Amino acid sequence: MSAPKPNTSLPDDTEALLRHYFNLKLDLGALYEQWSHADPNFRKRAPQFKGVRILGQDAWEALICFICSSNNNISRISQMVHKLCQHYGPLIAHMDDEAFHDFPTPHDLTGDGVESHLRELGFGYRAKYIAETARMVAKEKPDNWLESLRNPEHPGFNTTQVPKEKHATYREAQEQLLSLKGVGPKVADCVCLMGLGWGESVPVDTHVWQIALRDYKFGKSKAKTLNKAMYDAVGDHFRALWGEYAGWAHSVLFTADLREFSAQAAKEEDEPTVIKFEEVSFGEHVRKRKKKTLTITDSNTEVKEEETILEPQDEKGLEEIEQARRSKRLRARTKR
Repeated sequence: MSAPKPNTSLPDDTEALLRHYFNLKLDLGALYEQWSHADPNFRKRAPQFKGVRILGQDAWEALICFICSSNNNISRISQMVHKLCQHYGPLIAHMDDEAFHDFPTPHDLTGDGVESHLRELGFGYRAKYIAETARMVAKEKPDNWLESLRNPEHPGFNTTQVPKEKHATYREAQEQLLSLKGVGPKVADCVCLMGLGWGESVPVDTHVWQIALRDYKFGKSKAKTLNKAMYDAVGDHFRALWGEYAGWAHSVLFTADLREFSAQAAKEEDEPTVIKFEEVSFGEHVRKRKKKTLTITDSNTEVKEEETILEPQDEKGLEEIEQARRSKRLRARTKR
């Protein structure tokens, strides 16, 4: 079966899609400055982790992916998403004999036997959550229900727009997502942040809870475990501290605290920066190129000249270069 031919009469919206997906309209530099001014811990940890952005993902795709993420690792989550697309998503195209499929819609996942098939594919208990959530969204929720939960300041890409007065608040969006199977507070907040444009949403897992205990004195509380009250307290604290895009700031600290990223940052901090460059000067008859190496460390900057190349520009230049070489050889013999 061949893929449908693309409609070349449609406008090319690739750049607009990429700008939306990477949330490029937000001034990240200004946000980092705001968070650093408000929070000494952020100011200390963030400089090595610039450029951390929250993606503007499709809300339905984000919802199912985060249901898959429960008690899971990135490699296995990726495999699950690939299987969902491969077995239930519409075909997009073939490239080098490989078929590429779009993400399945809620209706694509409501057929008979979806749950049992997903179990066969290795989804485990998540199979029931995915099938039941798809059924609820497709058959029980009103049309454009997920879009009605979106932050109206961050509309979806090429989605049906919902009138502003019909949009939910962040708290309402979170509560409505909690009505779905397999969606707890953390998954709901992940969907709010990454799929619905609610920058104030702060997903709190055990890792973020440890950051709150260690760096923000939540350890003084009697509660040492992450119950619902403490979950809300951590999120509210970060929202008060960082403001409208608290979820973005929390993601920077989450990244900084991951072992592989912090180790890489420390390694990069210790390694010198080496820059090779040339200085070129022009005489009347000879061009001189000096190859140099600039080495920068935390404590020192050193410039080392590696090689000088003389290039004649005419016959006179050839004579000048030969004369310079004879003089150099003469000086060398004199030193002996």
